Amino acid sequence: MATITASMVKELRARTDAPMMDCKKALTEAEANMDRAEEILRVRFGNKASKSSGRVAAEGVVGISLTADSKTATLIEVNSETDFCAKNEDFLAYVGELAAIVNAGDPADIDALAALPMQGATVEETRAQLAGKIGENITPRRFVRIAAEGKVASYIHGNKIGVIVDVVGGDDELGKDIAMHIAAAKPKALSEDGIDAALIEAERRVAIEKATEAGKPEVMLEKIADGTVRKFLKEVTLLNQIFVKNDKMTITELLKSKDASIASFTMFTVGEGIEKEVVDYAAEVAAAAAAV
Repeated sequence: MATITASMVKELRARTDAPMMDCKKALTEAEANMDRAEEILRVRFGNKASKSSGRVAAEGVVGISLTADSKTATLIEVNSETDFCAKNEDFLAYVGELAAIVNAGDPADIDALAALPMQGATVEETRAQLAGKIGENITPRRFVRIAAEGKVASYIHGNKIGVIVDVVGGDDELGKDIAMHIAAAKPKALSEDGIDAALIEAERRVAIEKATEAGKPEVMLEKIADGTVRKFLKEVTLLNQIFVKNDKMTITELLKSKDASIASFTMFTVGEGIEKEVVDYAAEVAAAAAAV
């Protein structure tokens, strides 16, 4: 009987994106012949999972899981290659179950999540099975789980933007309004303390350069830069933003009127920060025509 090593299983896994146990079984059946084992898996998975793990997954959805008392919540992003997959019922069910697993199990990171039990297997094995069934790379990308000081309010817009916010005091309507505001206004931080100093310095440099090019006196440059930074911070910090449902008050004023405060918030936008492959179809057609 041929010896099946861990490195062989790992290589076949990289080739096919099939679950580890299926890779081992296929190698055993193929008597350690890598090519034959790959063929077996391609037959088993309908030739769908092969090489999918190397393709960019920049579409997908966000999912949210809340406990009944709204004291614990999880926000997760799971990516796919196409928006078509992101609308697949099996994919959406997988994301919902995954969010619930994080909320219950509190894994440390994505790697720890991959090892947790799911549907009689592990999260990773279930992911690979689903990738094989749908024929796309499916990637749990990131999650945040919070234990609230108050109550968690949440909002999902089109499955593409997800928000969880820990509101202390107030009522359910306030929480919903704040969550929807965050999705619309996209603050970078709760307050000025949460803004990266590098971003502030960049705003200051740009303001000075613009003022210099406009011919402003040198003695005015710092004052102009200070004003620009103040405006920037007002626009990107949640507490200083104008409430989207009432342009007469800020979020701070809204919270004060409800005797409430915000402990924290998290917003995910699907695909944020992922470099998507740009396909030049015109160039592809031209190249194909030239080759004929």
